[in-house]
Parts: sequence; C-alpha cells; structure tokens
Amino acid sequence: MGWSERYKGSHLANPVLLWFVPERASAFDMMLKSVTESFARVIHGLAVGHLTDHVIQRSKRMILDTLGVGFLGTSTEVFHKASEYSKIYSSNVSSSVWGRPELRLPPPYAAFVNGVAIHSMDFDDTWHPATHPSGAVLPVLMALTEALPSSQKFSGLDLLLAFNVGIEVQGQLMHFSKEASDIPKRFHPPSVVGTLGSAAAASKFLRLSMAKCQEALAIAVSHAGAPMANAATQTKPLHMGNAARHGMESAFLAMLGLQGNKQVLDMQTGFGAFYANYSPQALPDLDSHTWMLGQQDVAFKRFPAHLATHWVADAAASVRKHLVTDGALLPTDHVERIVLRIPDVQYVNRPFPDSEHAARHSFQYVACTTLLDGGITVPSFHKCQIDRPQVRELLRKVELEHPRDNRPSFDTLYCEISVTLRDGATFTECSDTFYGHWRKPLSQEDLQEKFRANASSMLSSDTVERLLEIIKNLEDLEDCSVLTTLLKGPSPPEMVSKSI
Repeated sequence: MGWSERYKGSHLANPVLLWFVPERASAFDMMLKSVTESFARVIHGLAVGHLTDHVIQRSKRMILDTLGVGFLGTSTEVFHKASEYSKIYSSNVSSSVWGRPELRLPPPYAAFVNGVAIHSMDFDDTWHPATHPSGAVLPVLMALTEALPSSQKFSGLDLLLAFNVGIEVQGQLMHFSKEASDIPKRFHPPSVVGTLGSAAAASKFLRLSMAKCQEALAIAVSHAGAPMANAATQTKPLHMGNAARHGMESAFLAMLGLQGNKQVLDMQTGFGAFYANYSPQALPDLDSHTWMLGQQDVAFKRFPAHLATHWVADAAASVRKHLVTDGALLPTDHVERIVLRIPDVQYVNRPFPDSEHAARHSFQYVACTTLLDGGITVPSFHKCQIDRPQVRELLRKVELEHPRDNRPSFDTLYCEISVTLRDGATFTECSDTFYGHWRKPLSQEDLQEKFRANASSMLSSDTVERLLEIIKNLEDLEDCSVLTTLLKGPSPPEMVSKSI
C-alpha cells in the first residue's frame, strides 16, 4: 500500500501534501537523445556508491560553512524582512527556520528564508566557474528532511548524495559557456544554475523518476534568472532564497505532472538564454561519472564580502606593514595616492559605498579598511565603520587600474596595490592567491573556528560542538532528524537567557 493510500481520507491525503510522496523510479524506454535527458539520467541514477571519500570530505566542509553563515545571517535586516514576509504563508506541513525555534514555515518558504540568511552577508562559499553553490541546495534538503513523513527516514549519506547531485548539476551547466568562467556581468549565477541545482537535489531527495527529473529541470529554467543590477543591495540575497524555493517548487510541480520543454537544456532559447556561446553536451554514462567537486574545490571566505575583494585585502595587509613605524600606523594625511591594479569588475567598483551591501562589493572600501585596521571582520561593514572620517579620506585617494592580463576570473585574477606617501616613497605588494582560495584552502581547524564564531551568535556552545561532531561524521548519521533538531536553535526560555 502506498503512502497516499494509507492516509486516504485523512488530512494527509490533501493533494498539496502529496507533493512530498516519493515516487517509484521508472526507466525510459528510449535511447537518450538530448542533453536534458542525460541530466535527468544522472540525477536519477547517481547512488551513494558513486560518492568518493574526496567528494564526501569536501562537501562536508561546504555544509559546515553554509550552516555557520546561515546562522550568522539570521541577525541581518534582509533576513528579518524576508522572514516577516514569509509568515503570511501557512501549511499543514512545515519546516524550521535555522536558529529560530518559534518560526516554522511551509517547506518552500523555510528554504527561501534560510537561503536568504546564507547569502545575506555574502559570506558563503564560492566556486569556479563563478557561483555560490551550496546556498541554493542545503536549505532545500534540510526543509524536506523535516517535511517528509517520519516513516521516510533519511541518513547522512542520503543527504550527502542529494547535496552533491545539486552541486554537480550546477558545475556541469557552468561548463557549457565561456562566459560562465568569468565573474558575471548579466545574471547572478545562483539565480540561474542554483535554481536548477536546487531542483535536482530536491528531485533526488524525493526519489523522482527519470521522467519527472527531466520535467523538474524544465520547470526550474522558467523560474531562473536575476540581473546583476541588484548586486550590492538588500535584494541580492533574495536570489539565493528564490533559487532554493523555486527549485523545490519545480520538483513538487513535476510530481503533480506539470510538463515543460523536454529539450530545455539543449536549446539557445532554453537554458542557453542565460549565457553567450552556449554549447551544451550530453553527460557521460554513469559508469564513467566523475564529480565536478572532485576536480574543482570551492573557496571559503574569511570575511563577509565579494570574493574578489579578498585579493585586495591580502595585498593591502602586506602593504600596511610598510606603513607602521614603532607600532603606530602613519596618519592618513601622510598618504598621497593608493592605486589598485585589479580586473575590470564594475559591480565591485564602488568608490564611496554608503551601505553595508555596497561596502561588501567595493574594492576601494576593503582596501582602505584593511590599511587602517589591518584586517576585515564582520563589524567592518557596520554603518559606523563605513562612515569613519579616516575611511572617507582614504577613499578619495584611491585610483583603479585594469591591467590587460588581469582577467575577471576567480581562478586567475590578482591584485596589486601601490601606496605612495607625500614624501614620495611608494610601497607595492601583490596577491595572486589569498588564504581560503582553493589553491590555498582554509585548514579544517580554521574552518571550524569560523563555524564556531558564526553559529555561536544563535546557538549555545554545546549545540555548536554537537553540530561540529555530527557534520564531521555525517556519512555515519543514521537519521538526519538529529541534525534538523539542532538547527532549530534554543528553546524560547533558552533564547531569553541567552539574550540576557
């Protein structure tokens, strides 16, 4: 007897709730004919046995970091606005908002709000080709873990598999266009590939058939896309939340039988509409499958700002050593000129940022703040720090140069900074790889310390340590409900005690 039949006549037989009923797999009776079909086959066919130890270890680091920045993001204004908006929706089935035990939402909106929190400070992981891969996928899987019937128990390996399927789809899609290799100019990648990655992860978790996986991708393409014009505003984090929500909704709609163009990934007027020089290729057979994450690691940020600014901070910190005499930094009026030699990335060129979101997307601000303070931290983007007279004085002295060999790619870009003093002395330093980049990855100890610092904003130290232990051994976890229970955060009395 199927789950829907077992509960026939009860409130659980509501058609809306049947979105959550896993569907038995069925094989196509035809030979693969398209790129879209090949993606559906990979989503449906990948199994736990395909995971490698290397990919498991990398993906556990991504999950840990994403949870941490998600907890920290619940303190932001944009999270508050998104969560207040989402309260207008209700459902017989609900999922948790991380760190907010008093707030439960329908699963798509729990995924939306948690996705917004993850990207609210631009503190989440970054991949190459350029996107933030985890934030569109993890909130979906955590929401579904809670929403599905208790008889549907999901293990840590189930979570790791679905997570990696969502990451894999994003990575494969970004390799179909040269444009995707560079820092984006038109569309924000999480809103494009992230939406399809979310749909793929949800389809895997819900155990959709190959045919339904293909429909979910087609539906997701019509949900995808957000322009870069909203970078450096409160709207940009919505791109991540929407990618999570829309991907989940695409899988639900496919379960209900909604149909789309079955060749959507093959067509210039389909997914090709988002990228120039779009040249898709069918994915290889599962027998020869290799994970994109196994070939290309992600970057983890040490401070919450656009990834390109991390090269600037690294170079500025090196120059600052020349500006310190007897333990004291030279006064700002001793500085005549500051030159940044960086790629031409217009949406990170913000000479005088006036908000935290603009400052996170400002080469100039990160350089000047690093020169003044020696480093960048979470409070560096508070309004009182942005408006400091010393910062504004240095900002007026910054000039940008764009060397022809400095391409706007996270894999190849560099930053050279020259500071000229009024006495004519010039100091120059260059960074081609910062600590946290995939070529110089954060140590496990430093990644854990980042998680502790971020998660402790909402959780007790005991809960933080329990989460660290669970993620460390995620592949051995028998029931993910243990994880989702901890993500809810402290009970209301504990929250009052913590605030006091």
